[in-house]
Amino acid sequence: MLIYEQLQQFPLSPAEKGIANYLLAFPETLETSSIQTIAQNTYTQPSTVIRMAKKLGFSGWTDFKRAYLKEWQYSQKGLADLDANHPFGPKDNIMTIAQKMATLEEATIADTLSLLNHDSLAKAKSLLSQASTIAIFAYNANLLIAQDFALKMRRLGKSVVLSDIPGEERYLAHNLETNSCAILISYSGENDNLLGINRILQDRGIPTLAITSIGNNQLAKSCTSFLPLTTREKLYSKIGSFTSNTSIILLLNILYAVLFAQDYDGHYQHLKATGRQIDFRKASHSILEEQEVASD
Repeated sequence: MLIYEQLQQFPLSPAEKGIANYLLAFPETLETSSIQTIAQNTYTQPSTVIRMAKKLGFSGWTDFKRAYLKEWQYSQKGLADLDANHPFGPKDNIMTIAQKMATLEEATIADTLSLLNHDSLAKAKSLLSQASTIAIFAYNANLLIAQDFALKMRRLGKSVVLSDIPGEERYLAHNLETNSCAILISYSGENDNLLGINRILQDRGIPTLAITSIGNNQLAKSCTSFLPLTTREKLYSKIGSFTSNTSIILLLNILYAVLFAQDYDGHYQHLKATGRQIDFRKASHSILEEQEVASD
């Protein structure tokens, strides 16, 4: 759940609710406001401000302030003047729809990249590169998207398993080798099944990487590492999961690329040698043709 939604919906005391309403009304002032200023402007005490932050799941005021500011600043950027839930309308012609979808795709890629930081990506890379097996837990379209990542990784010789049989996910989590790691993909970050799987993995000492939305969601907080998705869509009142799907694809492609780059020459030569032996497709024009290197 996004923090501004928590401020609206979380059961707070009257004094805490006054602070929440102030933060919702004047988020732009937060960066330069001290906790004393917030308390003064809401006729409360600094201890009440801290208590409200802790009720929302933060360690204290500073932790809350940093996260809320980041979320608010992100929300102000927009997405190329398009509504992620309804990127085109009923009166748009087919070429207008095509243009809007292309613009949405480009904007989503830039949006996802703006959320990514070096340390989080480096930590995710370290978890995956050190694991003997990578397990991926996801549902519905997210699971279909993850299959492409698994395929590419397997072609490099990396063991990747997917939770693709309903009801077997927890068995897979229980039976993973302890030197494995897991990727859990959920847009909301509040999927009870994935949260239960994460608890199993954490209890067994298996590190987990969450790919999920920004905000104060349980999956992001409880996993070992976290990569944020573009967060522009409603859960179901939308035409399609365009931005979240694009964001997941991009992040998985980035993970594949940084792992590939660890041994760029070795991986590239392996793919070429394997393809030469098993890929017998015929080229329809010169662009597709492989240039065979004569053997000694």
